[in-house]
Amino acid sequence: MTKNLERYVRHARCVRHERYAWAGCALVALGLALVSDLGPHRMWGVMAGTGYGVAAALACGERSRAAARSVAVAGAVVVPLVSSVAAGLGQSEVAVVERSGLLLLATGSPYAAAPAAVADFNPYLPGTALFGVLPGDPRWWLGGVFVAALVAAGMYRARLLACPLIALPLAVGGTDLPVAGLMCLGIVLAGQGRPGRAGLALGAGAALKWTAWPALPVALALIAVVQGGRPALRYAAVSLSTAAAAVLPFALSDPAGFYRSVIAFPLGLTGTASPAASPLPGHLLATYAPGGKVIALALLAVSALLIVVSLAARPPVTTRAAAVRLALGLGLAMALMPSTRFGYLVYPVTLGALAYRMRQRRSTPATPSKEVAAA
Repeated sequence: MTKNLERYVRHARCVRHERYAWAGCALVALGLALVSDLGPHRMWGVMAGTGYGVAAALACGERSRAAARSVAVAGAVVVPLVSSVAAGLGQSEVAVVERSGLLLLATGSPYAAAPAAVADFNPYLPGTALFGVLPGDPRWWLGGVFVAALVAAGMYRARLLACPLIALPLAVGGTDLPVAGLMCLGIVLAGQGRPGRAGLALGAGAALKWTAWPALPVALALIAVVQGGRPALRYAAVSLSTAAAAVLPFALSDPAGFYRSVIAFPLGLTGTASPAASPLPGHLLATYAPGGKVIALALLAVSALLIVVSLAARPPVTTRAAAVRLALGLGLAMALMPSTRFGYLVYPVTLGALAYRMRQRRSTPATPSKEVAAA
């Protein structure tokens, strides 16, 4: 009798919490539709807000909770994605990826020789241009790689895909999604004792955007502590060679164009201002404080140094610990970057979800046999 009562109380709490969560997501989506000056965001806000509202109404029982999650994914991801692709609407990132793919095919380089306007700059590493070469809208491939990486990492959950910070870039276009997915997959593979595969996953992510590079030393520390020096060297060789094979040919063939688009533009060191201007601490410092850009970059460098020191002093010994360390480091970096946007929060969100997922499993040291069994 007591066990049945406890089970009922837990079920009632889960139902109430999930109902409130979907209702909160609906308010966020509708609020974005009201305040945003971007057409794709307003379109997403109306459609997603409706989907979240229906999900909140459905989340009242064990069976209906599954239906509510499906409705949330359909309303926040599938319907807005199909509608925006059909209407030709999307974030500026979609156009950048398409243009870089066309440049790659036409000139052999994804970077403009003399970028002037914002649309001329391609702040991504060369691997991202491949999404512009593939047929169809790049969003299908960007989202497809993200979902495939989550499935391979054992992280596929409807609630994660329906989270507004994930659903919005899935629908309107977000180049950070495949990077975040590959980072999660690489950390999981590193914890499972598969250094070669972890190196391939993280090397592929590092060929897409600079934001994947902090994951390389975190996974290296995890592998070195748990498996030893030889697997760590194997991982380092695979990850660095994979990233170098995609980046170095373009960096060496046009170093000036590579520097202007990939390094100077994101850091706000060009005469053309980046449109990434979310009101996070780094951007506020760079905009309003005297010498704020230098201060923000210095704080960014100090935060990176502290993460490196923490890896040396207390390296992670579990997949969960590595995911938490990386989520904290990237969250701090995204907050301190002079040119940043809220879309970068997809990294700490997905890595936090990975840490939560690992917490639900049995907490054990990340030895290969135990991690594989747990995964």
